[in-house]
Amino acid sequence: MTQSKAAGSLQPIIIIGVLFFMFGFITWLNGALIPFLQLVCQLGEVEALLIAFSFYIAYVVMALPMARVLIWSGYKNAMSIGLGLIALGCALFIPAALSQQFGVFLLAQFVVGSGLTLLQTASNPYLVRVGPEQSAAARISLMGILNKSAGVLAPLVFTWLVLQDLGHITAESLALLDETQRQQQLEMLSLQLITPYAGIAVAILLLAVALRFSALPDLPAEPAPVSTGKGDASVWQHRHLVLGVITLFCYVGVEVIAGDTIGLLGSALKVPGATTLTSYTLAFMVLGYSLGLLLVPRLLSQRQALAISAGLGLVLSLAILLSDAGSTAISALLWGWAGIPLLPDPVSLVALLGLANALVWPAVWPLALAGLGSLTPKGSALLIMGIAGGAVLPLVYGALSEQTGPISAYMVLLPCYAMILYYALHGSKPKQIAAKR
Repeated sequence: MTQSKAAGSLQPIIIIGVLFFMFGFITWLNGALIPFLQLVCQLGEVEALLIAFSFYIAYVVMALPMARVLIWSGYKNAMSIGLGLIALGCALFIPAALSQQFGVFLLAQFVVGSGLTLLQTASNPYLVRVGPEQSAAARISLMGILNKSAGVLAPLVFTWLVLQDLGHITAESLALLDETQRQQQLEMLSLQLITPYAGIAVAILLLAVALRFSALPDLPAEPAPVSTGKGDASVWQHRHLVLGVITLFCYVGVEVIAGDTIGLLGSALKVPGATTLTSYTLAFMVLGYSLGLLLVPRLLSQRQALAISAGLGLVLSLAILLSDAGSTAISALLWGWAGIPLLPDPVSLVALLGLANALVWPAVWPLALAGLGSLTPKGSALLIMGIAGGAVLPLVYGALSEQTGPISAYMVLLPCYAMILYYALHGSKPKQIAAKR
């Protein structure tokens, strides 16, 4: 009986783990895709970061519609529908690559982001509800390890599949060619996207079908109002939820900056293999999630882990601003002894932000959803809207980078980590906001 119960509880974790691995792989392809499309479509810094913007802005535009889908279909079916949308978005990369039209790439990114919006809206509260609330951060940390492990692999696989025969093509080499030769080289690069993204689309579509007919127990979403009115007012009265949305906005912004701009920073500092640099950030995130599994809630509460993460983020952000681009001392100390290529100190410090970021997401979700009851689907949708930070803040970084340089632009991280620290110390404590009369 006990063994049967254990097996029954293990199966949902395995299935959800596969989902988290898959959408982690898709999400963190952006770190390699941004410098790649910057080259293929001949983009400036801000334009290149529109690739991340179109992906993450879907979380704002589609959050409330996807909350309706979740309430209508239940958690299990919503996850399957979300996978189907991701497959469609990946398939759109085929006409985008054939046409080399940047707008089609952005549309494909938006559709993929829409599918992930539904998947995140369903899977995160599913993890919170499937077990004890006090260990929710540990469950999300386990999923985070799978998600970020996929993120470590994604840039490496992308570089291997797309650039294995064309890695010699750089902005510098293209500048030496005439217009006809340049266009031929860019077309060859663009067409390299077709086979990988077609394969990903097929794999995710098969996963969507398998999930639909799997034995994953469904947790029906309790109905909650999704239109404006009294239902919305009652949600907005939960201060810890409102501040949780703001905190996730800041967090996802710094997470995307750490993961998606490290390649641009590497390119600016002439680091070889810049499309693989996101793997460094994600490797440190995996380490952070692993520490979270060991320490939360055994030795640290969710609030304490959040405070430590925010403090470390502030320290690392200041260190980036003060770092020397000509030094490789940090990477020599941390991994040079293992024969791993050395990186300039600013790049190494950006990678270390992965360690500071790892425990923020799994800590904020259960803290923000605490005590919401039947309003949990609506609260989850609002938190998902906070992911818009991944659309807005990288553009702020890009604009600052063009004005002040790529290293000084990381000043945008400081107020974000300060907000996360405030939420950990004070803002996450449940307190209702008085209704206006």
